[in-house]
Amino acid sequence: MDKETLAAPSSSSSSSSASSSSTASTSSTNLPPPEEAWVDTYQKLLPQWQSLSHSHQAAIPISISRVNQVDAARLDVEMSAMLKEQLVKVFTLMKPGILFQYEAELDAFLEFLIWRFSIWVDKPTPGIALMNLRYRDERAMEARGKVRTGLEGPGLTVAQKIWYCVATVGGQYIWARLQSFSAFRRWGDSEQRSFPRRAWMLMQRIEGLYKAASFGNLLIFLYTGRYRNLIERALRARLVYGSPNMNRAVSFEYMNRQLVWNEFSEMLLLLLPLLNSSSLQNFLRPFSKDKSSSSKEDDTACPICLASPTIPFLAIPCQHRTRCAAAPSFRCSRCNEPITAMQRHGGVSNSVPKQ
Repeated sequence: MDKETLAAPSSSSSSSSASSSSTASTSSTNLPPPEEAWVDTYQKLLPQWQSLSHSHQAAIPISISRVNQVDAARLDVEMSAMLKEQLVKVFTLMKPGILFQYEAELDAFLEFLIWRFSIWVDKPTPGIALMNLRYRDERAMEARGKVRTGLEGPGLTVAQKIWYCVATVGGQYIWARLQSFSAFRRWGDSEQRSFPRRAWMLMQRIEGLYKAASFGNLLIFLYTGRYRNLIERALRARLVYGSPNMNRAVSFEYMNRQLVWNEFSEMLLLLLPLLNSSSLQNFLRPFSKDKSSSSKEDDTACPICLASPTIPFLAIPCQHRTRCAAAPSFRCSRCNEPITAMQRHGGVSNSVPKQ
């Protein structure tokens, strides 16, 4: 009995020690990790998280209407012309031709005013605003935050605005002054190896390269729909829609009327000089070749100036009054027939030699 009673407490002591060791092990496993482990894990997972976020927020490809961009440029030109017309009216009472000497400065001043109150204050130009467009810095277009329409993005930076003014206002003014000065000094007519001649040749080459580059940029613009001119391409200033839900302020009907009228006026300017030629007038205006049908006024008046000639001459063989100077290829001003001889009214005929 005594041995059994002594063994019992020993077993109980062993079980208590086992339980204490198990509790110590569980308490050691429940301890939080050190702070450095959290920082190390965050730095390891941060690049992967950023790559996943950028892949899900890729930039939405957008297509801006090329017609809107071209119309915006045209409207800006028309707006500048309207401002120039109003400014010229102020100097109507002054000496005529005084503004002709300072036309380049006047154009530069108006362009500067448009830039100062539009681009410089983060606003679009009048033509761009009418087409619901705005400038966006394409260099800073990275996926940030929520991308909903693809039109998000910052405007132009201060450096881009200043370079835009230097290129559009200062560049055009300097080039216009160089052209007028070289034309006035006749650099193109100077000696072959002189400095003005070489400067004029250099200007011609620069102008040719600029036109070729502009033509190439136009082809790229028609294909991609980005950057209307070389200045926008160099500055990476892209035109995008200002509001995705706003319609055009200028309807296509108005633009179509303007386009039709411009083309019609250009056609008239091309055809009007042709209508003044005597051959075309004779072709369009039917006339009778019968000599008896010619009136008394046609026989006495000059067919060119409609005045009575002091020394009248007759054309042979058509017998029409015409000019006195004849050439082998001379034709009658009335019937367009070849003239073989000239006869003074009531005198002897002078034959025209034939070749």
